[in-house]
Amino acid sequence: MKKIALVALAALTVLSTVAVSTKDAEARRWGRGVGIGLGIVTAGAIIAGATGPRYTRECGWVSRYNAYGEYRGERRVCRTVAY
Repeated sequence: MKKIALVALAALTVLSTVAVSTKDAEARRWGRGVGIGLGIVTAGAIIAGATGPRYTRECGWVSRYNAYGEYRGERRVCRTVAY
């Protein structure tokens, strides 16, 4: 589902960049550069989101001991790891 949303957002970005860049030239403070810049920034954000790190939780049971080395039972411990 995420990939479909990313592809749709990428297509929307390309179309909006083309629409901005095909307008008639006007004497404005900001010209086509704003539309192209926003398109590049949006595309970069999409790529960064798609290739960013993924995280998962790994849980397991760990034995517990007191200061004298006596067994005190087990405890469930979870950690978050990137894959």
